[in-house]
Amino acid sequence: MSEYKLHCFCQSGNAYKCALMLNCAGADWEPVFVDFMNGATRDAAWRASVNEMGEVPMLEHAGERLSQSGVILHYLADQLGKYGGESESERREIWRWILWDNHKFTSFFASYRFRRSFAPSAEPAVMDFLKDRIDAAFAIADKRLAQTPFVVADRPTIADFSMIGYLFYPTEETGYDLTTTHPNIAAWVARMQALDGWQDPYDLMPGQRIAPRSS
Repeated sequence: MSEYKLHCFCQSGNAYKCALMLNCAGADWEPVFVDFMNGATRDAAWRASVNEMGEVPMLEHAGERLSQSGVILHYLADQLGKYGGESESERREIWRWILWDNHKFTSFFASYRFRRSFAPSAEPAVMDFLKDRIDAAFAIADKRLAQTPFVVADRPTIADFSMIGYLFYPTEETGYDLTTTHPNIAAWVARMQALDGWQDPYDLMPGQRIAPRSS
């Protein structure tokens, strides 16, 4: 039995943040498939037994049951001794970027991708609203990554794993070709892809790949 169990499915970039960190850290872990696309997380029994918030990821370890990717990443950094901050100042900076990611960077991008590729339809005004906010957040990240190889330091931290969760999904799902639109983000993605243990989200987590509705 693996030391860590991560409840996840392959389309979830939030789950991928944690799966990728576990893999790159060389942890003894296994995925537990959650059939999100067929409504598993809306089931009252699932919420009662797995996560009352009705979301993945959820991590099981040593009697702990943790949800929310930022909390899980922080916990894993402490448990595994990898990808955390090396000083109080650096730890605060990591959390600054994780909170910004959850509020703006991942938040708008994940919503845009889901509506574009997997929702039954996408209201143009909503998509325009989301894209404007994606572009504003991506401009901030692209400027930051012109100055430093990783988000906080000269090495990857949990801030990088948090922010990059959705950026390895294909352009036909996201609508963004980062090499063209945001070259510094694209270069950072390539640096993270070069880490030992990196795997594509569709290879790392269970579930059936679904052709995007917009393709």
